[in-house]
Amino acid sequence: MKAHIQNFIHHLLLYDYLLFGGVFILFVLVLMLAIVLRHKMGLAVFFVILAFGILTVGPIGGYIALHQYLFKHKIIIKEIKALQFTEALLIKGDINNTSKRPFNECTLHAGVYKVTHNKYIDPVYRYIPFKKSSLKLEKKIIPGESIPFKLFVEPFRYSKDYNVTLKAECQ
Repeated sequence: MKAHIQNFIHHLLLYDYLLFGGVFILFVLVLMLAIVLRHKMGLAVFFVILAFGILTVGPIGGYIALHQYLFKHKIIIKEIKALQFTEALLIKGDINNTSKRPFNECTLHAGVYKVTHNKYIDPVYRYIPFKKSSLKLEKKIIPGESIPFKLFVEPFRYSKDYNVTLKAECQ
């Protein structure tokens, strides 16, 4: 857990610090507005709840939206193949930098989940992969460039229907 937190802090950008600072300033301003309106109890309580909502949801939502905007990418899956002589699933594809900034590294996350053809269970399985794998690409990707990747999910012994989700975090 300590390594994840250090990695997160190490990869923060100037925009992230500006976002977190702006959210904190907005929190303080809304809280001050609640103090000014303390004689109108209902309005003051609403602004206090709004301030703490901004403090909790603002950094998380802002960070996700900011990084989706700054580090746009497209993943093109070319082939998904269960290998016969080894217990592995091969995923081949390309990752394309569609942003205006170069990527120094990308981490691809693959998840394999079951398909049961049951309309109530399939949406649940989509969020619970039974096999996961990741690949870290430490190659510089300039805007408009695309690089190929091969990702293996192993051991993979599942013989029924399955789907694969592929996500990338680029920086």
